[in-house]
Order: sequence, then C-alpha cells, then structure tokens
Amino acid sequence: MATNLPATIPSLGAEASLNRYLSEIRKFPILQPQEEYMLAKRWQEHEDPKAAAKLVTSHLRLVAKIAMGYRGYGLPVSELIGEGNIGLMQGVKKFEPDRGFRLATYAMWWIKASIQEYILRSWSLVKMGTTAAQKKLFFNLRRMKGKLNALEDGDLRPEDRLKIATDLGVTEAEVDSMNRRMAMGGDTSLNASLREDGEGEWQDWLADEGPTQDVIVADAQESDIRHRLLADAMDALNEREKHILTQRRLVEEPQTLEDLSQEYGISRERVRQIEVRAFEKLQKRMRALATEQRLIEA
Repeated sequence: MATNLPATIPSLGAEASLNRYLSEIRKFPILQPQEEYMLAKRWQEHEDPKAAAKLVTSHLRLVAKIAMGYRGYGLPVSELIGEGNIGLMQGVKKFEPDRGFRLATYAMWWIKASIQEYILRSWSLVKMGTTAAQKKLFFNLRRMKGKLNALEDGDLRPEDRLKIATDLGVTEAEVDSMNRRMAMGGDTSLNASLREDGEGEWQDWLADEGPTQDVIVADAQESDIRHRLLADAMDALNEREKHILTQRRLVEEPQTLEDLSQEYGISRERVRQIEVRAFEKLQKRMRALATEQRLIEA
C-alpha cells in the first residue's frame, strides 16, 4: 500500500548514504508522552499533517533499529528502512492515543509487519501465500540453527530438527523444507566479507544466545499491551461477572466456589456457570480488541 511520507524525512538512497541518514534522523527530538498525545489527537481529530510529520520523524530511529535486525537476509538496509518507514506511517494513521499506550509500542507491529512482508516478497522461494506458521519459521530458523550450532550445509540432525519444530509449533517436514529452500535462496558463508575491503564477516551479525535489549523491551511492551487489553475487555462484563472472574482466576489466592456462593446467595454450580460464561466473554472481547489493533498476525 503506497504511503506519502512527510517531506521532512531525510532521503535514503544507496547504501553509502546510510551513515548520513542515521546521523540526520538523530537530530529529531524524542517526544515526551504528553506532547506525543497532543500531536496524535491533532492528527486523529483534524488530520494535521504537521502533527503527523512530528510523530513520524520522532520515531525514525525506532524504524532504523528494527530494520537493522533484519539485515541478515541479504537485502539493502536502506530498502528495509524505507519499508519500515511505510509501516510507521500506517501505524501513525491508525494510532488511537486514548487507548493509553505509547505510539512506539503500537507502531512497532506495523514496522515489523511491513519489513517482513517486503522480505517475503523479495525471496523468490517464499511466496506471499506463506502461512503465519511458515513466516514464523522463516524469520526464526537461522537464529535457532545458530543456537544449536547447526549452521553447516545439508539437512539438519534429527534432534535439531525436532527441537526447532517443537519450539516453533511446526512439523519436522516443514523445518526440513524451509531449511532447504533457504539454502537454495542464496545463503552466504558465515566467513564471507560484508564489504569489498574485506572488513567484517556475516558471522559478526549472529545473534547472542541470550535475549537482546530489543527482545526484552518488545516482550515488556507486549506484556503491557496485553494487560491493557485485559483491562479494556473487562468492561464487557457486568459487575457480578467481573467480581467472580477476578476472584476465581485473577488473584493470587482465588476464592472457592463455596465462598462466592454464600456471598451471592446462589449455588456453587451457578457460580461456576457464571465464571465460565464470563471467561468466554472476556476471551472473545480480547480477541476483538487485539484484531482491531492489529496485534494478532493474520
């Protein structure tokens, strides 16, 4: 989907201009929460292009940081950043500041989705019809092979194939198939130079076995989003359903059916029925909210 980026975004052409671009985007200030909220409201209510431009430019560093994490797929970083900027613009357009979370938390999903779709389109052996599970496998196979020291050519060892399949929720056959397709797609030797002067090797970009700061931050942000979704979804319940569900499932020391039956003057079976119905309503509402915010992969 085409998106017109604000004119204030620095141009990004050949790979040689990457350092200049990264230097220029650092000049844009990071917004404080209240300033970000007011700008987002101005865009949401009045479609003020200046407000949108400030929101976009203040998050260009986020796009660049995310794009760097995908440079192991053999595509120019400048192109990845460009696609990420398109995703950022989509995120700004659809951002709802009254939801209570920061733009970076929301836009991150749009940025990653845009970059990943571009990578998939660019790999001739991975078609757009790829399932969500196969996409997950595509974007995690290299990392998991690195953790298992299974980076040599050829098929995976049975124990490594089983480990990857189990962790990613796919079949062993799918792991083998993707491994072969990616090998055919032009995997480079880990000792191959990244630059013509011979400095830097592909293995320098292998991920540490421990979680990176990006992953830690992303996990924390996702946890925060889910907590907010839960709080919003609770509004779909009436007071009795909310209280029973909270006391049965959302506290450290749940109350018994007997306790709640005496509190409400109803049978234990009736309390159980209300709990189950409330939980189903809560799940349905959370899925609907998550879909609206595009937090669930298609």
